[in-house]
Amino acid sequence: MEISGKVHLIGEEQVVGSAGTFKKRTIVIATNEQYIQYIPIDFVQDKCSILDKFKVGENVEVSVNVRGNEYNGKFYVNLNGWLIKHDGEQSATPSQNYNNIVESSKQFAPKEQPAGQVPDNSDTDLPF
Repeated sequence: MEISGKVHLIGEEQVVGSAGTFKKRTIVIATNEQYIQYIPIDFVQDKCSILDKFKVGENVEVSVNVRGNEYNGKFYVNLNGWLIKHDGEQSATPSQNYNNIVESSKQFAPKEQPAGQVPDNSDTDLPF
């Protein structure tokens, strides 16, 4: 799921939990709607550093996973961010990646023989 809008707030990295090993950082996105929504999105562990290259006021698109849980009869919803990019920034599509692979693999393709010539395969032990 993607959420796009303007960066309203970027929080500091927090260490959470009794072991002190769980890191989280929250960003708040103001949506581009008639009635602006302020959406808090958490980035956790190694994803916290992704937010370092963004500033308040920039237009972004954030990819999130929706998480929910129950604790003592109450239900909670959380949005976990895993990718953020500047609005309009292009990421490579699968077809672009495929074309890059095909182009780079051409250097390893066997060389074609001129018409009418039979390739010399005398150095192989195969009977066919």
